[in-house]
Amino acid sequence: MDPYLWLEEITGEAPLTWARERNTATSKALAGPRFDALEADTLAILDDKRRIPHPRRRGPLFYNFWVDGDHPYGLWRRTTPESFATDSPEWEVLVDVDELRRAESQDWVWHGATVLRALGPDGLEWDRALVSLSHGGSDATVIREFSLSRRAWIPAAEGGFELPEAKSSISWIDGDSVYVETDFGPGTLTESGYPRIAKRWRRGTPLEEATTVFEGAVSDVSVYAAYDDTPGYERHFVGRSTDFYNSEEFLLDPETGATTLIEVPTDAATSVHDGYLMVSPKREWELPGGAAAPGSLLAFDFAAFLDGSREHSTVFTPDAHTSLQGWTWTKSYLLLATLRDVRTELITLGPGTWERRETRGLPRFAELTVTGTDPRESDELFLLANSFTLPSTLLYGQAGGEMSPLKAAPRMYDAAGVTTEQFFATSDDGTAIPYFVVRRAAYGAETPEPVPTLLYGYGGFENSLTPGYLPVAGRSWIERGGAYVLANIRGGGEYGPTWHTSALKENRMRVYEDFAAVARDLVARGVTTRDLLGAQGGSNGGLLMGVMYTRYPELFGAIVCQVPLLDMRRYHELLAGASWVAEYGDPDDPEQWAYIAEYSPYQNLPAPADSDAAVRRPALLVTSSTRDDRVHPGHARKFVAALEDLGYPVRYYENIEGGHGGAADNRQAAFKSAVAYEFLWEELGDGAAEAAGSDRAENDRAENDRAENDRAENDRAEGAQR
Repeated sequence: MDPYLWLEEITGEAPLTWARERNTATSKALAGPRFDALEADTLAILDDKRRIPHPRRRGPLFYNFWVDGDHPYGLWRRTTPESFATDSPEWEVLVDVDELRRAESQDWVWHGATVLRALGPDGLEWDRALVSLSHGGSDATVIREFSLSRRAWIPAAEGGFELPEAKSSISWIDGDSVYVETDFGPGTLTESGYPRIAKRWRRGTPLEEATTVFEGAVSDVSVYAAYDDTPGYERHFVGRSTDFYNSEEFLLDPETGATTLIEVPTDAATSVHDGYLMVSPKREWELPGGAAAPGSLLAFDFAAFLDGSREHSTVFTPDAHTSLQGWTWTKSYLLLATLRDVRTELITLGPGTWERRETRGLPRFAELTVTGTDPRESDELFLLANSFTLPSTLLYGQAGGEMSPLKAAPRMYDAAGVTTEQFFATSDDGTAIPYFVVRRAAYGAETPEPVPTLLYGYGGFENSLTPGYLPVAGRSWIERGGAYVLANIRGGGEYGPTWHTSALKENRMRVYEDFAAVARDLVARGVTTRDLLGAQGGSNGGLLMGVMYTRYPELFGAIVCQVPLLDMRRYHELLAGASWVAEYGDPDDPEQWAYIAEYSPYQNLPAPADSDAAVRRPALLVTSSTRDDRVHPGHARKFVAALEDLGYPVRYYENIEGGHGGAADNRQAAFKSAVAYEFLWEELGDGAAEAAGSDRAENDRAENDRAENDRAENDRAEGAQR
């Protein structure tokens, strides 16, 4: 019997009292001038009004959700493209979430909006939106209809669509009907807590009268229904996710309710655009003309595919160094985002022939992310370009044409003399594991001295960690003399689907062996020492941290474990945990539990601290969120309570709001960040960093001025070359 099971009662008086007592102790222990500076610096970064307001086109206007110090919970707003291009755009505010919280005395947090694209008598109308709001940042949302022209809510009494709090999805069919997936009552949710039934709901009718269009099984993760309103290609789709990585999608006949299965591999990534069906298989796919490689991208004629044809074009084929990360469309082009040894490239292709076209004006040696296209109307393209040391630049232009900088974020930390290097560690099975080291070069030293080093990792769900600007880590860690390391361990998608699938279920230990190999390599290269090496990760990365603490304590001086999974015997019974069985395995199956038990932190607790079997453990900080309705806070609570009873020192902080992200607003996020960095500086010997900073203080000032001048000159030269 688990003696700490009582801590799983999320909002119980006793568990919350337990959490608040530790919050008080942690806050008191970490308080001080440096903590205040870390918190203030982070809040200034998060609230800085000079940040790029990333736009999303909806019809003729650009929309944006914006948070700053004056509006901590945010403004949903819009402007014209012409105004957006200026230094001071004129924004029309649609929803002020801070004002809404005050007016309704509710802890609303913005969760997005779905805007209606409808054909009216005067052409396209963009007047209605379905807005999602959550209590305290949880995944469950309340959904309301909003009039953009009136800037007002449309209550149910006036025919507006409204949904009570649930893990719902809703999407427009037309101005008077939607597809909705929500909690319709007993028996309508899956074991993972998501909707099992999709319905068509007509305006002015009760939700109870909505028509069922599709049902999944209780064992599924979720279901969905969607309408594609592309002129000439209007189609209805329904689907079911049978687990986290496998799904079935069907073409729906809305008149008869008949469904036609789209017969692609259930774990493939797919999309339908105009007449094309795009398929990227995760595993080798046998086709009449030969096998398609995992991670490739194939293009089919959708109508012919439904009729049985498997004739296709191979649009992309991966190799040992290059993987496909995703694709998107403009009106005339297909854009591929690829990684080559974890460095991005954007490829522009002409549909049909799939020949490469040039999109000019792309910066070299920068990470590129597509943030917006307008595939229905134009080749408009928004790109975000940045690196570990250079802040983000928003590029705007035409795919297949010219791109140019539109807006640039300010420099948020002093990166003068900071270098980025890529190394490869060798894991236990001989696999080369890439990682990036971001640190300030040593002045006048051929071999840099070891410095406090923070190693970050995730290693799951095919999530790729790529280089990008790190304003908070830069100001809180790198600028103060620390080295920041990003590990591209297996479980992610940096080298395509096999980088992920090779670490699933029974092969999960490869994730932890990879991370441990990077830690050893950092020490072997002299970047740091065991006592100066810290590690950080959240969610699945929090599980990674738990394994490092329990199985690899000799490698680290400190560990920050955030919103973690830790009790892998019960993870599938807690909140959304059942949806992750495809990643970790089923603990109720004895054969699968055998390999899960090998690493599950809660089942691998150390020997009592005062026993002969005890070994030196790294300092540990665990953080969680009461309102996290994805990863249960009981994981963190129980692990900490058990360690305390075994005699190990551990810091714990649980944010009462915030959902899975751990914070509901920028102030909470800044406090949470300061807790982590202050803990790391205290435990990893900040004296060494302060001494290094003192030694180069004068050099820094001159170097900053020279570096800024050099960068400005290089920017002008590159612009002239383009």
